[in-house]
Amino acid sequence: MEVRARRQSTFSIIAQLGNPVFIALSIVLPNAALAIAMALGSLALLNYVHVMTGALWTGIDLFMGFALGPILGAMEPRQRAEVFKRLIPKMTFLMPMLAGATIMAGVHLAQQTGRLSLDDPWIVAALIITAILVAQGFGVLLPNEIRIFKQLVSPTPDIDRIAKLGMQNARLAGIQGLLQLAIIFVMANLRF
Repeated sequence: MEVRARRQSTFSIIAQLGNPVFIALSIVLPNAALAIAMALGSLALLNYVHVMTGALWTGIDLFMGFALGPILGAMEPRQRAEVFKRLIPKMTFLMPMLAGATIMAGVHLAQQTGRLSLDDPWIVAALIITAILVAQGFGVLLPNEIRIFKQLVSPTPDIDRIAKLGMQNARLAGIQGLLQLAIIFVMANLRF
């Protein structure tokens, strides 16, 4: 009974901080667009989903790393923690959905067009960069967001830990953005 009450409390805090409508749209829209494109078998629609989700993923990462990161770095830990308190519940749902839809659409597109070949150095480069993005995103960024969540729902949140983990994620987002610019370069070379 106590575990169930704690889970309900955690979910209500996450929903309150993250906005349930935003969370639902973050999950549904990229996945629905991908599912529709795949179900229809439309390469143009699949390409659109790939480009659109990739542009959002890249743009958000670049903004986080190069615009918001320096601003947050100049703030006191308590102020940073307040920003992360509102930002992380949204990013925890949005970014994995954008990343997943982008990667799935890209791989499916490469398969459907016959471009998924390890003989092509551009495909190998794309796969290596994607592997780094996935490892960093799902291996470091997402676990840090979960750690921040745990602090946010704790009766005694560690403000310094929230601020430290949040800044680490902001810096890593910048690196992700740079890697995504590299993959855009690779994708542009795949077309010609």
